[in-house]
Amino acid sequence: MKDRYDYLPNGYQETIEKGLNALRVFRRVSHGIGTREEQLKRLKNELTNADAIVIGAGAGLSTSAGLTYSGVRFDRYFFDFKQRFGITDMYSGGFYPFPDNETRWAWWARHIYFNRYVNPPKPVYQKLSELVKDKNYFVITTNVDHQFQRAGFDKARLFYTQGDYGLFQSVNRKLQKTYDNEEWVYKAMEAQGFVRDESGVFTVPEDKEIAMRIPTELIPKCPDDGSDVVMNLRSDDSFVEDEGWHRASAAYYDFIKKHKNDCVLYLELGVGSNTPVIIKYPFWQMTLTNDKAVYACLNYSEAYCPEEIAIQSVCVDGDIGDTLDEMN
Repeated sequence: MKDRYDYLPNGYQETIEKGLNALRVFRRVSHGIGTREEQLKRLKNELTNADAIVIGAGAGLSTSAGLTYSGVRFDRYFFDFKQRFGITDMYSGGFYPFPDNETRWAWWARHIYFNRYVNPPKPVYQKLSELVKDKNYFVITTNVDHQFQRAGFDKARLFYTQGDYGLFQSVNRKLQKTYDNEEWVYKAMEAQGFVRDESGVFTVPEDKEIAMRIPTELIPKCPDDGSDVVMNLRSDDSFVEDEGWHRASAAYYDFIKKHKNDCVLYLELGVGSNTPVIIKYPFWQMTLTNDKAVYACLNYSEAYCPEEIAIQSVCVDGDIGDTLDEMN
């Protein structure tokens, strides 16, 4: 069914190929050239003068914004799941074999809501938006929390490669479509006993009396054929790349192609080692093949680049939000 979009260029496939090519070239890493102050000064200059900025964002950006999956935040909203099932973080909880669908979807309603339909505790995405709002930019991200759009980034300049917490897909593979889940999430949160505060955000009631199940009739179904649904998150070849996904992929391809020989800043934010072939390695490869390009890596304890492009790179170790504060 995916061949219906063959007329569109595939930016996702293109970036994966660039990433794989990079593995054949780079061998040793560097932490950049110059002091932190010198590298920040260079980054400010590149942000000002670049013809185009390609932002590549990973989980570290949302972590910096306070969207943590463990610790205080997890204990506040999932204390009952922790007590009953021994789950200690949101990531592992997504793979837990819950005893029934009512419990599983109660978990997912909370997981989706507190990562997709609320603003993060810290305004890191807004700070980034202020830095690039008047620039010629495009964003590719493996994050699925929709925080770029919540912060005001132009939807036409965003490519969410791995899905969206705000979408369901049918288990029927013939239906290569996605379905918005916001209305369902709000109903499922209310059914568990969450209450809204003065700003309309769901919170745990003072007595902490919330349910770990939703009513059977609230279990989400596909609106087209009544089949079961799952999250639209890339985990295997059943992931639905719908029309919106393909158009975003094509827009990314066009942006990269248009500026491949320009003064481009490849700004990598919080990309770790889980899926480096989607953002990190392609950014290295595109910097290597364009002597006017600059690669910038902002990350906490993982700011590095290949030696082959060290002279074209900026590596800033530290919390991304704090670094952006230094940029303003």
